[in-house]
Amino acid sequence: MATVPDMLGPLNISADTPALRIRGVEKHFREKDPETGRWRPVAAVAGLDLEVPRGEILGILGPNGSGKSTLIRLVATLLLADRGRVEVFGLDVERNRLLVRRLINRVSVEASFFKKLTAAENLAYATGLYGVPNRVAQARAREILERLGLPAKKLSVPLEQLSRGQQQKVAIARALLTSPTLMLLDEPTTGLDPKSRREVQEFVLEVRATHDATIVISTHDMDEADRICDRVAIINAGRFAAIDRSDRLKARWGGSAGTMEQVFFTLIGEHLDEADAEEGGD
Repeated sequence: MATVPDMLGPLNISADTPALRIRGVEKHFREKDPETGRWRPVAAVAGLDLEVPRGEILGILGPNGSGKSTLIRLVATLLLADRGRVEVFGLDVERNRLLVRRLINRVSVEASFFKKLTAAENLAYATGLYGVPNRVAQARAREILERLGLPAKKLSVPLEQLSRGQQQKVAIARALLTSPTLMLLDEPTTGLDPKSRREVQEFVLEVRATHDATIVISTHDMDEADRICDRVAIINAGRFAAIDRSDRLKARWGGSAGTMEQVFFTLIGEHLDEADAEEGGD
């Protein structure tokens, strides 16, 4: 049995229980047919199956509208599946929603903050919800932000005065301060400059190594998926086209170029930037 820490006491979970298990999950939204004007269901996630073992970094790569962000939100208990089952360390995300939320944290491409408050005040509020003492949280926050290349003095600056990249680093620090066992990173490096992007990637690898964390990261960055992920799932139209290690994906679908971009082109039928230009959000 493996012990997973939680505010309500340790959870004794079998060591071979996957960090994340998804079975037959479907999620539909409604959109208006431009020709008839009638509302129709559209599958954002169309019968997905997935297992992520403890300690793995899984990358989800796909164009906008492919379903990757919807999948992240389903795991994060922000959406309810129409069909199927999602489990985090064996806990059903619908039946055990509050308990699951103590085991996960999510960083999205659009970080949500109280923009008038300082970074320190936002972090204090977030960690207070998890019972983390403020003194401990602030000290750890400075350590994390400095590791990510953000000076500690920025903690006293209102969030609205920080750049988008700086806000994203605060969001990552906020997620880590609650010591999540499963981290859900929804395009965490989108919009960051190359140096900041590399700092975040290095820190993700460090967190996995030092915190026994399992990480699911959705991304548009081919190199990012190739570099830091143990496996990569290619998703399109709510379905997985392939899930495997990047070297195996490149060997099978990478063609003569042997790149993740060629893998994507082969499986999806278009380049990622072309797909993004044509599609809406997830």
